[in-house]
Amino acid sequence: MNYLYLILPVVIFLLLGIRIVRPTHRGLIERLGKYKKLANPGFHWIIPVIDRLFLVNVTEQMVDAEPQEIITNDNLNASVDAQVYFRVKSDEESVKGSIYNVNNYNWQIVNLARTTLRNIIGTLTLKSANSERGKINSGLYKTLHEETKNWGIEIVRTELKEIDPPRDVQDTMNKVVKAENEKIAAIDSATAAETVADGVKRAKIKEAEGYKQSKILHAEGEAEAIKLVNEAADKYFIGNAQLLRKLEALEASLGNNAKIVIPTGSDLVNIIGEMAGIVPLERKQKEK
Repeated sequence: MNYLYLILPVVIFLLLGIRIVRPTHRGLIERLGKYKKLANPGFHWIIPVIDRLFLVNVTEQMVDAEPQEIITNDNLNASVDAQVYFRVKSDEESVKGSIYNVNNYNWQIVNLARTTLRNIIGTLTLKSANSERGKINSGLYKTLHEETKNWGIEIVRTELKEIDPPRDVQDTMNKVVKAENEKIAAIDSATAAETVADGVKRAKIKEAEGYKQSKILHAEGEAEAIKLVNEAADKYFIGNAQLLRKLEALEASLGNNAKIVIPTGSDLVNIIGEMAGIVPLERKQKEK
């Protein structure tokens, strides 16, 4: 029994000194108020009362800068909110810096982000602040990155959540946007109608050109036909007409029993001979 009284306090003392560090954390062990060593993930034993273990989360964390009213460069109040994502680096110096170089880094990051947002947005108009969110995020990230270097903290990214103007300004902006959308819709409708009208116009022009071309081709065909008829008449009709005229004169003379002397070999003799079925001698010889 006496041994039990001696062993039990020792066991309790040993149990009180057991510490477990998870992979998501790093630990700082202090002895009598002085930094002793870094506690990596795993099992650790410290001297109760004499040693103390401070755990530091090294995973990515997020803090909200909380909404605040900021006066823009055009004297409008805007409600601005942002989020900051960061993590404490896992090396020994960074873990020490997050504990010894800054008091409550979460609170410090929030206030630094709020101050930086006021400085950046205060130089912008409300319209430009809404359209240049990337520029605001970039400026906020750069400032936080520079200011937290000695804290052992890495700023992962910053995101501007909202820039809300006053209610009356928001209503006016909505009306402007609505009017712009209606204007664009009207322009698109007019453009579509113009396109349809232009298509109809081109179709009518094509139809008229086709009708015109058909008329031209028809007229050219008729002219060509008339030309061929005239050429045929010039070639075949003029000479025969002269002979016909001579025959008519011969008929009238014979009708009056008149005597007409016709030179031998003339076309008229040949015609009369052919009409009578007589072929000139020379022609017969040639045919033989």
